Amino acid sequence: MRCPKCGTQEDRVIDSRSSKEGATIRRRRECLACTHRFTTYEEIEHELLTVIKRDGRREPFSRDKLVTGIQRACQKRPVSAEAIADAVERIVEGLAAEYEREVPAQAVGERVMRELRALDPVAYIRFASIYRQFEEITDFVEEATRLASLPRPDKRQMELPVAGEAGDGKRKDRT
Repeated sequence: MRCPKCGTQEDRVIDSRSSKEGATIRRRRECLACTHRFTTYEEIEHELLTVIKRDGRREPFSRDKLVTGIQRACQKRPVSAEAIADAVERIVEGLAAEYEREVPAQAVGERVMRELRALDPVAYIRFASIYRQFEEITDFVEEATRLASLPRPDKRQMELPVAGEAGDGKRKDRT
């Protein structure tokens, strides 16, 4: 590691700590040449995902775009920035675990909807209206009625059936 003060590459680790529930390691270092202390962070580098859009186009997965979409849905709602960051982290980790290189846009959208459903029902309906392309007021009413009939999900065990599907909402085998 190069010292940010003098540029020397010789240093020693003074302290190491796990942060973000073990996803990141924080290391406090000291330069052996100038004794300047600095902090570095290590995290797992995930393979960059590509999102396959509905029309077949492919674009790089954007964490910023995900955050922006969730923030818009939660705008003026009692949802903390920390809750949004945690939801984004769960979505990204879930996608990275399930998909190697390419992920369908529908899988991203469904994960976002599961998280929003647990965070705030109004934010969920806002996102659903755009994601599912509601065109009539009846679309809103149907989704709100469906949402009201479902039990409030546990944040760690959320499964939301895909619109138009019957059954338990569990993900089918990926073949």
